[in-house]
Amino acid sequence: MEKLKAFFNEHPVLSQWIVLAIGMVIILIFAARGQGFNLKQWTALIVATILLAGACVWIINWE
Repeated sequence: MEKLKAFFNEHPVLSQWIVLAIGMVIILIFAARGQGFNLKQWTALIVATILLAGACVWIINWE
C-alpha cells in the first residue's frame, strides 16, 4: 500500500489519468454493452476513451 501511495504522490497527473480512464471505461462498457459491437469496435472505443481521459487530465492540470 505504501508503494501505491508513493506512486500517487510522485506522479499525480499520471495517477489522475489512470483513475479517470478506469472510471470512463467502466461507464462506457456499462452504457454500450447491448449495442452489439465487435472486438475491433470495442478496442477502438476503449482506446479512444483512455486517450480522452488523458486529454481531460492534461487540460485540467494547465497552470
